[in-house]
Amino acid sequence: MVTAKNSVLTTEQWKAIRENDENFDDQFFYAVRTTKIFCRPSCKSRVPNFNNVTIFYNVDEALAAGFRPCKRCKSAGFRLPDEEWVLQAEAYMREHSSEQLTLDSVAEGCHGSPYHLHRVFKQVNGITPLEYIHRIRMEKAIFYLRRTDKSIREICTLIGVPNASYFATMFKKGTGQTPRKFRKSDENEVLRHEI
Repeated sequence: MVTAKNSVLTTEQWKAIRENDENFDDQFFYAVRTTKIFCRPSCKSRVPNFNNVTIFYNVDEALAAGFRPCKRCKSAGFRLPDEEWVLQAEAYMREHSSEQLTLDSVAEGCHGSPYHLHRVFKQVNGITPLEYIHRIRMEKAIFYLRRTDKSIREICTLIGVPNASYFATMFKKGTGQTPRKFRKSDENEVLRHEI
């Protein structure tokens, strides 16, 4: 993978990342494009996909390229403030909302523990990460119901809820209407405004 200095991820660097080799800490940092986080080679986070890795030789390069420091390995040399970590978790959930997300998968993607993420997220936002994911999915569902003619099943897949009956229950709980009724009442509202 090409880095900011046009160098290639070497076999030695890749081995250091895979083996969490602390001997390479501060020699280079690796950033993962899909999470927008940069780590030390010794970071105990899940091994990233080789094709998503970018190498930086100092913290400033990684920060300038838009990557955030890892909360787990403290790659910037300091603890990431809770508010920033929550923003990172929110961005991760928005980006991956169409996937099967669990507290564990979000915490892993944001390089922290599930318990700590749940506690800090609720403390900062007043809602749990799961409630936040539901909000994102409801917003997307409403968009698709209003702006497309996609089937309810297609919308379920697009928002990351594989079970249509669960989606209908979740949607009704959030809006007071089933998805079909919502779509129909929204269409009638549009027609009334056009007349």
